[in-house]
Amino acid sequence: MSNTYGKIFRITTFGESHGTGVGVVLDGCPAGIAINEEYIQEQLDRRRPGQSKITTQRQEADEVRILSGVFEGLSTGTPICLVVYNADARSKDYSHIAEKFRPSHADYTYHQKYGVRDYRGGGRSSARETLARVASGAIAMQILKQLGIEIFSYVSQAGPVKLNKSYQELDLSKIEDNIVRCPDNDVAEEMIAFIDETRKNRDTVGGVVSCVIKGVPAGLGEPVFDKLHAELGKAMLSINAVKGFEYGSGFEGVEKYGSQHNDEFYVENGKVKTRTNYSGGIQGGISNGEDIYFRVAFKPVATLMMDQDSIDIHGNNVTVSGKGRHDPCVVSRAVPIVDAMAALVITDFYLRNKSVKL
Repeated sequence: MSNTYGKIFRITTFGESHGTGVGVVLDGCPAGIAINEEYIQEQLDRRRPGQSKITTQRQEADEVRILSGVFEGLSTGTPICLVVYNADARSKDYSHIAEKFRPSHADYTYHQKYGVRDYRGGGRSSARETLARVASGAIAMQILKQLGIEIFSYVSQAGPVKLNKSYQELDLSKIEDNIVRCPDNDVAEEMIAFIDETRKNRDTVGGVVSCVIKGVPAGLGEPVFDKLHAELGKAMLSINAVKGFEYGSGFEGVEKYGSQHNDEFYVENGKVKTRTNYSGGIQGGISNGEDIYFRVAFKPVATLMMDQDSIDIHGNNVTVSGKGRHDPCVVSRAVPIVDAMAALVITDFYLRNKSVKL
């Protein structure tokens, strides 16, 4: 069941990085939803490898195929199966680590758990699995659009280069204006230069993706174990390379007094609002109608183009040398993944609350 996420709007992903392909079965999508295949492909194109000088140069078109659940452009209410076939896998790039554990990868833990592992590109632990999330998330986003809910994710930090502005100060329509997906072109240029220099030094770097969800109605979420922010955290922490999640005021909120941090209510044009939004749009685990915003921290990519000390499956000391094509920094390609996981969470919670036809 660890390959399945969601309660009503439920996805099960399958496939490996260097296998035949990667895909997803989406169950629980209401019938009659207009499914725009071009939009699904657009989202996959945002995630695909080889799109710029600061991403891996593996060349995959990531062309999606819908195998079931859609007829004449509408969802039928039956399981939707989406698949992308691998085309540019170079498995020989990984033959040198067939018996070696790469530092900070899933090699050792998968071997300990299963006693066998697909070493080609990391197999199931590869971030290539996330294309299945993006494909199904694109369907979720089409549902949310009908409900007036929009999701905006963007890169707010790459290594030490930070975008020191809140999302309210940014023009979020400019996220796609540069290859790093930072809606401030001046800061974006600094980020790109830093990532490119890191790549030339055969090293890697981490970063932060910020996300804001607009238009979420009050009342989504559960009061105890299925709190909305807890599910968003789980969804984000399930993404490869994620090391941290905070929503609303996050860790900085501990520096404020309660009198400063409380979000006071008022009514404007018959609608309940808050004067501030340190709660990040969620109170008691339930959405309050304000913008939901959070940050997701990604670690530096574990595969380095340099020698590192490690051990092999027999416990011998070995040297691991990075080969193949890898991202020097994942954050630009992670943006559509964060969008997708946020969309899956919100859609699932909406359908839990509303047993009505969309």
